[in-house]
Amino acid sequence: MYRNFLMLLGCALVFMSCSSDKNDKAVEEELSLNTLVGTWNATELRIDNNTASDDAKLAKGILDLLTDKECYVVTLKFNEDLTASARNAASYVELDFTSSSFDVPCPTQYDEESTTYSFENGVVTTTDSNGEVLMIDVSISGDVMTVDATDLDIPNFTDSGELIFVRQ
Repeated sequence: MYRNFLMLLGCALVFMSCSSDKNDKAVEEELSLNTLVGTWNATELRIDNNTASDDAKLAKGILDLLTDKECYVVTLKFNEDLTASARNAASYVELDFTSSSFDVPCPTQYDEESTTYSFENGVVTTTDSNGEVLMIDVSISGDVMTVDATDLDIPNFTDSGELIFVRQ
């Protein structure tokens, strides 16, 4: 958020500490927002193989195969204007079995949803198409974002583990 402060030269010293605090807060908010802005592809599902369900293990294997093909089933895009979109092909993943091989082709269909968001203290808050507010804890380190998979409303990825996104 940008604010333009116009002050008289005589009042500059009186307001310097207040405007400095506001500027510091604006810079902190911008840095925080800039850590999230961008396009993020789901590349990995981290699960505990000892406790994860068979569905979670299958979802991890499929995601690994598709990521190796540079096919991204879930893509999140966060814009500077606080709009966001999610592109999700998880419902359209098909398994291709033959007598001698197994393949997972890259889905050609996807669902897309747009929303607005806020990002504060590592929590992304959005409202889904049903009006339900979603609060998702995220951890960002450089171009890698980690999300608790149970926080997301994505078929086959809500069981357990962490969903790893990489910024394009």
